[in-house]
Amino acid sequence: MPTAINATVAHQTAAGSVPSATAGTTEGAGGGTGGIYSAIISRNQPIISVKEKTYEELHKKCLEKNILYEDPDFPPNESSLFYSQKSPVKFEWKRPREICENPRFIIGGANRTDICQGELGNCWFLAAIACLTLNKKLLCRVIPHDQSFIQNYAGIFHFQQFWRYGDWVDVVIDDCLPTYNNQLVFTKSSQRNEFWSALLEKAYAKLHGSYEALKGGNTTEAMEDFTGGVTEFYEIKDAPKDIYKIMKHAIDRGSLMASSIDDDLGFSYGAAPRSNIGELIARMVKNQENAQMTQPTVDYQGMEERPAWTIVPMQYETRMSCGLVKGHAYSVTAVEEVLFKGEKIRLIRLRNPWGQVEWNGAWSDKSEEWESVNEAEKIRLQHKVVEDGEFWMSFQDFMRHFTKLEICNLTPDTLEVDKLQTWTVSVNEGRWVRGCSAGGCRNYPDTFWTNPQYRLKLLEEDDDPEDEEVICSFLVALMQKNRRKERKLGAHLYTIGFAIYEVTALDFGLCTMHGTKHHLQKDFFLYNASKARSKTYINMREISERFRLPPSEYVIIPSTYDPHQEGEFILRVFSEKRSLSEVIHSHHVAPIIFVSDRANSNKELTADDNAGKDGEKAHADEKKRSSKKAHEESEEQKQFRNIFRQIAGDDMEINAEELRNVLNNVVKKHKDLRSEGFELESCRSMIALMDTDGSGKINFDEFRHLWDKIKSWQKIFKRYDTDHSGTINSYEMRNAVKDAGFRLNNQLYDIITMRYADKNMNIDFDSFICCFVRLDAMFRAFHAFDKDGDGIIKLNVLEVNCFIRVCLTQ
Repeated sequence: MPTAINATVAHQTAAGSVPSATAGTTEGAGGGTGGIYSAIISRNQPIISVKEKTYEELHKKCLEKNILYEDPDFPPNESSLFYSQKSPVKFEWKRPREICENPRFIIGGANRTDICQGELGNCWFLAAIACLTLNKKLLCRVIPHDQSFIQNYAGIFHFQQFWRYGDWVDVVIDDCLPTYNNQLVFTKSSQRNEFWSALLEKAYAKLHGSYEALKGGNTTEAMEDFTGGVTEFYEIKDAPKDIYKIMKHAIDRGSLMASSIDDDLGFSYGAAPRSNIGELIARMVKNQENAQMTQPTVDYQGMEERPAWTIVPMQYETRMSCGLVKGHAYSVTAVEEVLFKGEKIRLIRLRNPWGQVEWNGAWSDKSEEWESVNEAEKIRLQHKVVEDGEFWMSFQDFMRHFTKLEICNLTPDTLEVDKLQTWTVSVNEGRWVRGCSAGGCRNYPDTFWTNPQYRLKLLEEDDDPEDEEVICSFLVALMQKNRRKERKLGAHLYTIGFAIYEVTALDFGLCTMHGTKHHLQKDFFLYNASKARSKTYINMREISERFRLPPSEYVIIPSTYDPHQEGEFILRVFSEKRSLSEVIHSHHVAPIIFVSDRANSNKELTADDNAGKDGEKAHADEKKRSSKKAHEESEEQKQFRNIFRQIAGDDMEINAEELRNVLNNVVKKHKDLRSEGFELESCRSMIALMDTDGSGKINFDEFRHLWDKIKSWQKIFKRYDTDHSGTINSYEMRNAVKDAGFRLNNQLYDIITMRYADKNMNIDFDSFICCFVRLDAMFRAFHAFDKDGDGIIKLNVLEVNCFIRVCLTQ
């Protein structure tokens, strides 16, 4: 089940209390590329097509060639069904025309009673579909109704506008469906010849890679994928006092809503427990062979369309004596009040996606309470005595039996006011990179600060005359990406959450020339408490929460609970008034190849000409060194000249291989540097850096210049080698690079980690120097083209070739 973790901070961070430092590392980078755009407005933007051809193009081509479409990306074989193991029986993929006579896409309109669950544990998905059918406008966006098995039939269907992390995707499929004994294996309609729900399930399975990927989940996932909305999640035992009003507003405003019951073992329908696919399929086969089916109470004689009897899936769910099912998802389809014996009774209508098995307590279909309700009220409430999976129950019983409630709001303000407002919506995409920007929660102070950081500027307070506080309302939603699709690779949902800190210009440090704020450092989080944060860390796809804070500037830190967990995420911020949300220290000014903070750019560094407090202290210490030390360095120079002359020969020039011999002889004398020696490729980069005449060699003066750089970088390396292991942790690279005078964006820090860190996320001296040599060369090339000194370059084709040549020679 989704596991909530209270992120108890290991050290108190109130001003004045200094937490004890734990052994570990402190550096890294924030991930994230994304720009800012409105997820709601983007619904009206062009839809991403399937690969290179749209549905219309594929449909036209099939009609012209008189062929039925076969989907090459989701073929009718076992790879589209399961990924964990093979099925013990052979399923037969059939088109609807092969399953029954007179197949129809939709009969009498798509509605919540059309959906019956098959043998896949995806009640969460079916509950969301049932909710979707209550909003006809949304339904028509997802399910185009102009598709048919009769007119212009070509075996091809499509489902528009699945929301995928900010984009709207049009999913195209063929109509081959898995069957056993000529019966649909998975989702089916209550009418045997209606296929919209089965085809919608197939499109959603394609979106996630297989049918098995849909096993176990949260209804909110599908709700958001259908609408692009934002979800709020309630533990019913901790729900606010006005939860009935919240639910009523949600239904009235078209929000999608579902509820569930945890089982005695703590399992919720939101989880995907380890299961044996073979056992599930074997049970299905046995059920079909023994005809152990639940018989409906309705007489269908004389009806043209007969229902397809469904087998009640029992793989995870447990039916209680009251008729409700534990570990199962229900759609909330109505919230109403009824006059009963002179008293208003609050009622909730729910639907079981099985299409049967209903609540049998008060206000159920056949309960005696309905005898006291007049016919007009019964008609208004659509009361029917039918075993269709839908039933009424009192709000009191709902609160007693159900444990979770999920509401997907089409706009975040639907629950709070009677009049819809316009909210500002921003979306930022990012990633946690192991060893760089996957710092974990506040329990890990040495790495927490390396997580991606997003600046939130609340500019205007709410317009609420009844509220005397100067407050800005906003909602933060953190969603991890693609975890369901990557299940077949062993992926699972991380436990995620976020924290919000108030910041000042002083906290950020000086702005760069482009106005971008610096990444907040470790000390800030050691001495400042968060202003707000998610209530828990939980292993769900998305966690969201509402906040009310005064106008100011804030930083949002999204993180996994544990460090070193790598994955992509999307951070959405909904604010009632104007706000600004953006990733910190990430440059997006086209057509820049590098953006340079020229005031702090890569200069000709002396041994201690570094940025930061440590550099200033080292510089002060250097001035206090005695003349004896200066004399020793002079002797060192003499030794270098002698070594250089012995290797270089009479021409006093060395190539890359000879440079390697020189450097390795020197490094051997430094026992505190863990290095197996410089690689030849590293030395070639150094030669390319210092070689001014293109000879592929460097003379003694060029070597001395190179050695000065290496010495300054060596001091930086030792500064961050806090455990004297001869290596530095990859999280240290952000500040090390900064101290050397380079200014990089977040993506480059990620790349450095992936390129130079070993499997233990450590960087040795050789890799460290090689990285700095290449950075130095590229910044030199940049400054050569930055003729006006504004930190921006525009290159023509010839200059691009020149720039590439410089990069390739490093």
